[in-house]
Amino acid sequence: MTSLDKPTEDAQREVQDAPGGPDGSPDSRAVTEAALFEAFGGVRGMVETVLPGLLFVSIFTINKDLHSAALAALGVSVLLVVVRLVMKDTVKHAFSGVFGVAFGVVFAMMTGNAKDFYLPGMLYTLGLALAYIFTTLAGVPLIGLMLGPVFKENLSWRTRNPGRKKAYAKASYAWGLILLAKCAILFPLYWWADTTQLGWVLIALKIPPFLLAVWLTWVFLAKAPAPIDVFAEMEAAEQAEKERKSAERAAATGE
Repeated sequence: MTSLDKPTEDAQREVQDAPGGPDGSPDSRAVTEAALFEAFGGVRGMVETVLPGLLFVSIFTINKDLHSAALAALGVSVLLVVVRLVMKDTVKHAFSGVFGVAFGVVFAMMTGNAKDFYLPGMLYTLGLALAYIFTTLAGVPLIGLMLGPVFKENLSWRTRNPGRKKAYAKASYAWGLILLAKCAILFPLYWWADTTQLGWVLIALKIPPFLLAVWLTWVFLAKAPAPIDVFAEMEAAEQAEKERKSAERAAATGE
């Protein structure tokens, strides 16, 4: 296997450190918790998601200056990436935050409307909600695509593990509906509320819907059948092939 076929080192470490069951293997619920923690960034990822927006709305509430609020939000996003780079930690969550804030800053600067700082993120949330729902309707729930490599099962759940596919479908629908409900609150506020009102409501809605969606995902997956470790299967097949070739060479040379 190539390195691209394997889950991230962080995901492997989280799963390996999970408490063991009676047979010495990681308990399925602990493995699920570890995988979700890694996939969605954990507490640190939540902080990196909330902090730039919180800084923007706080500064704008105080001085009503779009430029200083936007630059402060962008600056703290870049700082979070730098900290992760210095600590040699995964930067995917911090980088996604930088891009999100950068789009918001550019959009708000172009229009001169401070509320537009939030619009790209709101549109992204709407698009993500629809992606969760439509991928599930198409038979490839997005949560399964995201978590399959983390659980070392890739897409085996689609054809070989129907119970797990059903759990991924339920989780994806949950994410989609929760995010749609969030959009149903935020988009009317974009038109009717002022920048500070929209900003504080958006900050308030950052973590609770996310935690609800993660908790529901954990509930569905903890009750689902165990994942099929396709990486272990591939490694076993590779080892068997090596042994077969070795035996053929030994037979050919009369050893």
